[in-house]
Amino acid sequence: MALTPQFGSLVPSQTQQLLATNYLQWTNNGAGAGIPANFADFAQQYLPEIYEQEVERYGNRTLSGFLRMVGAELPMTSDQVIWSEQNRLHIAYDGLTLAGANVINWTGTAAGVVNVISPGATVVVMDDFGNEVKCYVSASTPGAAGVGTITALPYTAATIAAAGLVGLVKVFVYGSEYAKGSTTPNNTSGAGVAANGYVSVTPSFTQFSNNPLIIRNKYVINGSDTAQIGWVEVSTEDGTGGYLWYLKAESETRLRFEDYLEMMCVEGEIAAAASGALGNGQIGSQGLFAAVQARGNVQVGFSAAAGISDFDDILRNLDTQGAIEENMLFLDRQTALDFDDMLAAISSGSSGGTAYGLFENSEEMALNLGFSGFRRGSYDFYKTDWKYLNDASTRGAMTGPNSIEGVLVPAGTTTVYDQILGTNIRRPFLHVRYRASQSDDRRMKSWLTGSVGGAFTSDLDAMEVNFLSERCLVTQAANNFVLFKGV
Repeated sequence: MALTPQFGSLVPSQTQQLLATNYLQWTNNGAGAGIPANFADFAQQYLPEIYEQEVERYGNRTLSGFLRMVGAELPMTSDQVIWSEQNRLHIAYDGLTLAGANVINWTGTAAGVVNVISPGATVVVMDDFGNEVKCYVSASTPGAAGVGTITALPYTAATIAAAGLVGLVKVFVYGSEYAKGSTTPNNTSGAGVAANGYVSVTPSFTQFSNNPLIIRNKYVINGSDTAQIGWVEVSTEDGTGGYLWYLKAESETRLRFEDYLEMMCVEGEIAAAASGALGNGQIGSQGLFAAVQARGNVQVGFSAAAGISDFDDILRNLDTQGAIEENMLFLDRQTALDFDDMLAAISSGSSGGTAYGLFENSEEMALNLGFSGFRRGSYDFYKTDWKYLNDASTRGAMTGPNSIEGVLVPAGTTTVYDQILGTNIRRPFLHVRYRASQSDDRRMKSWLTGSVGGAFTSDLDAMEVNFLSERCLVTQAANNFVLFKGV
């Protein structure tokens, strides 16, 4: 009896046939949309034309680089960084009340607001309606908040009321006037200071702090897949390449982590007292946006439609702060275009003609309206696009009143008091502090665990690429920063 050989489910045949069981099948998407019904068959029948290089449809996808342009990185050895910022040299008092003909009192002032104006001082008194009068201080009662008073005698009227001032007033000292042969009063006897006493103004400062956070990430691949050859040749930013896909994944994890380091410094938030994060043990860290909103300036709805007036308002406010001459503008696309339109309108003149003064009298240069730097008043500005604000996967997809459209960052350094050194030091306005010591540098750590890829730390048949950093952002003199927000 003849035997028919059987090989599993395969039945020998004298004819060469293409069956569902004898070819490598790719995913069959079926007919339609330009794909033939036998799409799955061509993997066996026809040699496909495969591009071995990836298409960079999003270009350079990394978002970091902002802090490298504006700041520095400095080590620290504590759980907290504390810095002190100098207060204003001159003192002005707001919200004081008129009591009697020429008496101004500190009733209602906040705690810590103490009268330090001495007899003999000359002051400017002004109200909220633009009225002002210069006065001689004949008597002063220093004391705690709500206690102090001065008697201010106007130079141009009999009383302050007669000079036209009404409501709450503001007072600041502009000098003094003493009689010939007089002495400067300096009587500090009694509980506090006598009415004719002179009060020395003690230098003061304001302290701020921030906390470093531990940022971690990890990429894991099993041992088998590290030896799996792919169709596409990959190339990484560090120069390695090949047909091993895990090389690409590990490299992208590293790039993503580096972006996180910067994004945390920009977006970080301190946990509020009753917040869920704090209740879970997370204290948070103050990033750039939060620092400027809390201690800086916020410009809402900047538009070129308003011309130069909106920007001049910003300059007038900067004049009241540190008046830092050089500043950098990091803007999203629309705000950058608004600035270009604003500057181009100035260049064209009020008559609508074309002027080339801003372009060194070059018509060819005038055609390029992408202004990278300009000067207004006594300030120099350097403008650049900030990719983080344009990327659709981050801030670029946000609109409305909470959207961030740009930030003005003062260039250079500022003086702060270092608690450890016990002296004033100069630091960039914006810089990063990271944990480091002789035993461990936590600026940017990377290490392998498992039993694959050169690591032999456990019996895990996998390669674990670990990333860790511990850092925070220090935003000094935030009163000189400007945050542009949408409407």
